[in-house]
Amino acid sequence: MGVAVRPSLTFQIKPDLPEPLAPLAEIASNLWFCWHAEAVDLLQRLDHHLWREVSHNPVALLNQVSQERLETLATDSGFLAQMERVAEMMRAYLDTTKCAFLNGRAPEGLKIAYFSAEYGLTDCLSLYSGGLGVLSGDHLKSASDLNLPLVAVGLAYGQGYFNQYLNADGWQQEEYHPNDFYNLPMSLVTGEDGKELRISVDIEGRPLQARVWQISVGRVPLYLMDSNLDDNPADLRSTTYQLYGGDRQMRIRQEILLGIGGVRLLKALGIEANVFHMNEGHSAFASLERIRQLRQEKGLNFNEAREVVRASNCFTTHTPVPAGNDYFDPELVRRHFAGYVAELGISLPVLMGFGRVDPRNDSEQFCMTVLALRLSGFSNGVSRLHGQVSRQMWQGVWPHFPVEDLPIGHVTNGVHIPSWISNDMAYLYYRYLGPGWHEDPDSQTVWKAIEEVPDAELWRVRERRRSQMVAFIRGTMVEQLSRRGASAEELRRAGEALNPEALTIVFARRFATYKRAVLIAQDLERLDKILGDPKRPVQLIFAGKAHPKDNEGKEFIRRVVALTHDKRFRDKIVFIEDYDINTARYLVQGADIWLNTPRRPMEACGTSGMKAVANGGLHLSILDGWWDEGFQPGVGWAIGRGEEHPGEYPQDEVEARALYRLLEDEVVPLFYRRDAYSLPRGWIAYIKNSLRNLCPMFNSHRQVEDYAEQGYIVASQRYQNLVDNECSGAKELGAWAQRIMENWGQVQVVQTQSSAPPSMTWGQDLPISALVRLGGLQPADVAVDAYYGRLRPDGEFAERLTHTLEPVGENDGAWRFGGKVKVESTGRLGLVVRVVPYHPLAGNKYSLGLAAWG
Repeated sequence: MGVAVRPSLTFQIKPDLPEPLAPLAEIASNLWFCWHAEAVDLLQRLDHHLWREVSHNPVALLNQVSQERLETLATDSGFLAQMERVAEMMRAYLDTTKCAFLNGRAPEGLKIAYFSAEYGLTDCLSLYSGGLGVLSGDHLKSASDLNLPLVAVGLAYGQGYFNQYLNADGWQQEEYHPNDFYNLPMSLVTGEDGKELRISVDIEGRPLQARVWQISVGRVPLYLMDSNLDDNPADLRSTTYQLYGGDRQMRIRQEILLGIGGVRLLKALGIEANVFHMNEGHSAFASLERIRQLRQEKGLNFNEAREVVRASNCFTTHTPVPAGNDYFDPELVRRHFAGYVAELGISLPVLMGFGRVDPRNDSEQFCMTVLALRLSGFSNGVSRLHGQVSRQMWQGVWPHFPVEDLPIGHVTNGVHIPSWISNDMAYLYYRYLGPGWHEDPDSQTVWKAIEEVPDAELWRVRERRRSQMVAFIRGTMVEQLSRRGASAEELRRAGEALNPEALTIVFARRFATYKRAVLIAQDLERLDKILGDPKRPVQLIFAGKAHPKDNEGKEFIRRVVALTHDKRFRDKIVFIEDYDINTARYLVQGADIWLNTPRRPMEACGTSGMKAVANGGLHLSILDGWWDEGFQPGVGWAIGRGEEHPGEYPQDEVEARALYRLLEDEVVPLFYRRDAYSLPRGWIAYIKNSLRNLCPMFNSHRQVEDYAEQGYIVASQRYQNLVDNECSGAKELGAWAQRIMENWGQVQVVQTQSSAPPSMTWGQDLPISALVRLGGLQPADVAVDAYYGRLRPDGEFAERLTHTLEPVGENDGAWRFGGKVKVESTGRLGLVVRVVPYHPLAGNKYSLGLAAWG
């Protein structure tokens, strides 16, 4: 084995751009280009084939295009005019400082720090694994378009996520390709001294250092930490080697760097964020570092600092699957935080309690989701149904409250429409909807104009995009088979696979077993009849990756690949390897039907279908995730009625039959029902209904605005209230919290009574009186509520309302509270008295998780 030789000096060599082409470097340095078609067209003109070879990487394109080609373009007046037009568009975009959406409503100095373990931004940046990362990328793009004051933090993975290929048996294999950060649209961050900015965190008594890369996402800066430094020990150097790679020790180290290192990074950059949004639990350690810094810089104790952090934290949970939440063995946490807890001012058992559903259970693992929930004033799921599921999953964190009352809301995900729309569809939208579809995509008024689009024009676009998708898939399959040494006959068949005029159904997503990729293959004879009708042909396209350790998911892929070799389905079913952003773009732009078959309620949201909808595809799905709130007759199809079956296999069988019935009786006939002009008028009506009703709601502009309305603005205001006047609010709130914890065991509802008769009339007042023992607390420390509502037949509350009762006097150590409740529903009414800790600065009544019931 030879000696490994490493360079002692390194240099960054940039292309010698002719002076007239200088704006190209400016355009290539900002991801603004990837959601503006004019910029993409410009870059393609440099060298169309090279643009594809470098995975649409503008920096690599400029580095590799020939000098001769550059000199030619420098004298091409048409190219120069287009370049100047694009450069001026970008400058005008970046120079805009006003956020019309906020319109002065946010506190002065609002700055949001957004943390995520992955970002799916554009084809050439392999920093994502799937939907979570793409959602993060779309969030940044919409924040940029809306000019929201947001900065993002993540990790720079040396290899990113894996590339997928299949062996001869159809079994998924993984390979990893290195990211060359110096040859990507990102730049190394330097300090005032011109040297690399370094961030350091402690890993079991050893420093882990990271340099910092910046990616400009329009107006939003994204900072990524990279541990691949010679100064780091070998085992620490590999911390940012792979996304979701390694064992649990590697994962906790990644999350220490992301959370603790991320907060230190913002400090080093001089960025004073007053709202922190943790996108999934991976970054929850950021809350601990914020507490540490507040103690060190503001002189606060742990309780005081915790209240500041909780007030200004927003947390989004993305998965209803237990395995999707990070858990760490207590010993692993002890090894990594034994020294750190002293700087927090607490003991290790107290820290462990913040990450446990039951803080007193010493054997329970430490959960990052629980830590984030306990230290966030605003928490949400990513669809209405997922919000309900999340409250059920995490009700143990608030054991004193009914599941319906838990402080986990929902902000339904959306997609950044300009990033996913085809040029053909974009042209149609500009022509008939105006620029509003791009600039104001959550406007219902904008999308109502879809009715103005002539049916024939809309259908021509749909047919053209399907044909281009088929051409892309054929070319991709030929490339993939060639790499595997396929025969000439196999390559010929791949080059002729699929019918560009047939109804095309696409299933493309992670091959997690709960997503049930093989549901449509439950009855192969019935599937054969659907796909094999020569007068009404139907075809299926599959794409997606299984987690490297998910053998069940890999088995689903193998079963799908086996179908492609079945004589009945040859050329009618295909599987595309290595599903990524580029492949996804072709599929969502060309699919007639986007199929989604998760096992309800396991799909948190499922945004891929939204991308297909924006391109004129129709959604066919189980009523799960976003489709549970998006579906209405005439915009797509629902499989079932939202049932949740107790058994796995009966549910699969029942829903497979429902899927076949929909295809046989509704979907296929509607697609092939043509008028005298060969137009499927009924199908086109579905497309227009879908665009008009779904696009204004399920886009990331609306999503980001919801986060701002429900989370960011409120969190910023609460933060300011607590830190003003030398943190007097935080000190007051911390003292109150300590007082509550010391005295709550004495709180008791002794008596609840009413002078009202058993039968009342709608609209009357219902007088309520409650006797409450508060121990060492005062009425100002609590809220005493009449908790009431209409009852179901089983005696449980069908609705829940609260009315605060006021203190009316004290007698023998007990306080009397009273008030009147307006009776505004008929039927059986139930009422109980609830006492909860309350302070005006606390934000909500659930922050301490305590309640006493009558």
